[in-house]
Amino acid sequence: MTIAKRICGFVVILMIWILSVNLPEAEALKLTAHSAILMDMTTGRILFSHNEDGAIQPASITKILSLYLADEAIREGRVRSEDPVRISRKAGRTGGSKMFLEAGSEIPLEELIKGMAVVSANDASVAVAEYIGGDVEVFVELMNRKAKELGMTSSVFRNPSGLPAKGQVTTARDVLILAREYLLSFPESLNIHSQQYFTYREITQHNRNTLLRRYPNADGLKTGWVHKAGYHIIATARRSNTRLIAVVMGAKNPNIRTRETEQLLDEGFRLVGLGQQKG
Repeated sequence: MTIAKRICGFVVILMIWILSVNLPEAEALKLTAHSAILMDMTTGRILFSHNEDGAIQPASITKILSLYLADEAIREGRVRSEDPVRISRKAGRTGGSKMFLEAGSEIPLEELIKGMAVVSANDASVAVAEYIGGDVEVFVELMNRKAKELGMTSSVFRNPSGLPAKGQVTTARDVLILAREYLLSFPESLNIHSQQYFTYREITQHNRNTLLRRYPNADGLKTGWVHKAGYHIIATARRSNTRLIAVVMGAKNPNIRTRETEQLLDEGFRLVGLGQQKG
């Protein structure tokens, strides 16, 4: 990593810390989730935080970092979105949320990216990692290098999907840093993350981000769950020219995750003077 990139990461951390000082007074928000943080992305100001540096498994939030590397590879011309990706036996056998990829088949990279973003496909994550990194282990090294470059000082990643792995850890603050940099670098990604359904091999699956259907102006970003950590979400919504990013990690169930994220977004829009706008 170059000195310039390292300095850039430190600047991001410093700015988020500075903007966390003297937080505006929020109305009584009593969150039960393990940790949470809310940012006005338009200004970079932190509007609310709770245990934002508490360590926790990242679950499928990990895929945002994998998607960052995939989009970066496309932008730099190292791969093309239309490239056919051959599905390995390892990818085809990956468990959990999946696209139901068949080993030996060839799938366009852009379809795998959609599967990762919309239905959190673990099999697609492995296939993308193998294609871009050459193998999963090399791709994971790239993930950790990029995390440090972005300023995610408390995160370690062990796989490209977020499936449980010893030593894989992050924090709400680091996830916020990742989400902000991802949206700044690849704003067009919201065209995919906002899709409510994804169909592959005549199998249609729902986007697990229920805020897309129930919260005004929500258009992303990613959910996650593992048994030991609970339910996570990165949520983003825009009103007028203001975009908020809310990170909620470690909720006890998906209903609590949704409810507390809605409370965060409502309070955030109130604090920036857009609390009455709906739709």
